[in-house]
Amino acid sequence: MPKQTPDTNLSRRAFAGVAAVAATAFTTKPAQARARRLGNETIIGEGGHTFRVRHNFPQLPDKYTWQTTHNVAVDAAGNLYVIHEGHKNKKDHPAIFVFDPAGKFIRSFGSEFQGGGHGIEVRKEGNEEFLYVCGYQGVKAFAKLTPEGEIVWFRKAPMESGAYAPGEDTSTKPNWTRQGFLPTNFAFLDDGGFLLVDGYGSFKIHRFDKDAKWVSAFGGAGNGKGTFNTAHGLWIDRRPAADGTAREPTIVVTDRAHNTLQIFSMDGVYKETLTGFGLPANIDTWKNLLMVPELKACVTLLDEKNNVVVKLGRAVERLDEIKNLRGQPDQWLDGQFVHPHDACFTPVGDIFVAEWVSTGRITKLERVT
Repeated sequence: MPKQTPDTNLSRRAFAGVAAVAATAFTTKPAQARARRLGNETIIGEGGHTFRVRHNFPQLPDKYTWQTTHNVAVDAAGNLYVIHEGHKNKKDHPAIFVFDPAGKFIRSFGSEFQGGGHGIEVRKEGNEEFLYVCGYQGVKAFAKLTPEGEIVWFRKAPMESGAYAPGEDTSTKPNWTRQGFLPTNFAFLDDGGFLLVDGYGSFKIHRFDKDAKWVSAFGGAGNGKGTFNTAHGLWIDRRPAADGTAREPTIVVTDRAHNTLQIFSMDGVYKETLTGFGLPANIDTWKNLLMVPELKACVTLLDEKNNVVVKLGRAVERLDEIKNLRGQPDQWLDGQFVHPHDACFTPVGDIFVAEWVSTGRITKLERVT
């Protein structure tokens, strides 16, 4: 396998050739209306999937800086958690920021993830909530934290899996081979355990029990149908069927460099592949919707039959028209995305989008009822 390109070095070549696939591979034609103005507001989407756009929603105190925003999560109270990659030479700077539902800064922590902050999720366990956080680059670890930033446990590479080179559980040097450990995201299991995807290392999906002990793994590098080329994000799809009845949950994995989603049984058995995405980065669900932030300039919503219903903020053509668009904020347009790296729903169906841009950008999409 060729060496995979990390987020921090994603070249324009990585985006070339994806647009044609993304435009033709879906079996249904999604709504792709351009952003429009309504009074002083920017509106995107169509019908029941219409949103008010609020770019740069949360604001940092002057003493902090954005350092490439990566992922977002929301707790039961509506507080927003943002993790950024962080500059490794600024070890005292926090990697995680917390904002209230109005976007006001509350607190920060997580300097241990500086230089590699990546995935973050909120999980309710009993009457408490916890953060699950992972880091790649020189961090090479995953951890469970309280919402205030206290570490419950901190783990390195699961050497018992047999997937990693000697020393991967102690080294702080990034190993971009398939024997390296560079985790990217989580998904939560009903039994209290969780899945961890090694998106830039082995491309394996690791299963852990409720005590964070390694159980098993599936996946790895390959050409699809159960193997991956950058298994970047994942989620447990628990959406009901179209008639509202329950159906068996599945594991959905973003096979980013193949521009696909792969679907697995809860035992890790391959089921099917969904095509037509532009470097899909992660997944979230709300009611009957499955959401896919795509690094190729859009956020896609699919219905319970996995038909695309709308592509939000799509501006894929501008990535080829404007060199290094991610580094030119003066060229960004309201209602259009550059590189969505993660997105999450709020309990009421609003959406937060984190973009892979060095200046950082978090956009809130407020559902218009």
